[in-house]
Amino acid sequence: MSPQLRRTVEIIDAISTWAGKLFGWLILPMIGCLVYEVFARYLFDRPTLWAYDMTYMLFGSHFMLGTAYALRRGSHIRTDFFYRLWSPRWQGTVDAVLYVCLFFPGMAYFLWDSFDFAYKSWIRLEFGISSPWSPPIYPFKTVMPVTAALLLVQGVSELIKSIHAAIHDEWPSDGRGERS
Repeated sequence: MSPQLRRTVEIIDAISTWAGKLFGWLILPMIGCLVYEVFARYLFDRPTLWAYDMTYMLFGSHFMLGTAYALRRGSHIRTDFFYRLWSPRWQGTVDAVLYVCLFFPGMAYFLWDSFDFAYKSWIRLEFGISSPWSPPIYPFKTVMPVTAALLLVQGVSELIKSIHAAIHDEWPSDGRGERS
């Protein structure tokens, strides 16, 4: 892999790793909301109006914003019954074809549609209607296009690594002896 491509992969992988670790901390306020709700409801008989909404918004954000990190780590579901038996050249070829034919078109559509979805929500300053609290949900809807953008960028890194494996019959190392 050329030094420029290696540097590109390193930068993209670092962004995804940084984002995944940062957004992973969203689990703590979510747990805080749940613990507060349990104490308020069962010890003081004073349930909150906001805990349910905050919990699903924080968990949804936590889940979605971590997907690029999961892609970088190879943690998404893969039917690898045959895949693990293939040579790196064949794995890279199949991965590259699937990224170009399925991943990028799907993520581009997701970005386009979710951007429109979030944009309309911001224009209307949309509020939730599923609870008496009625929280603003336009910031939450912004998570979707951000997720799509992070996935597209990480997909570029994965495509570069797949092409490298297809050409050189080995997966590029991340400098620690592990597949990057």
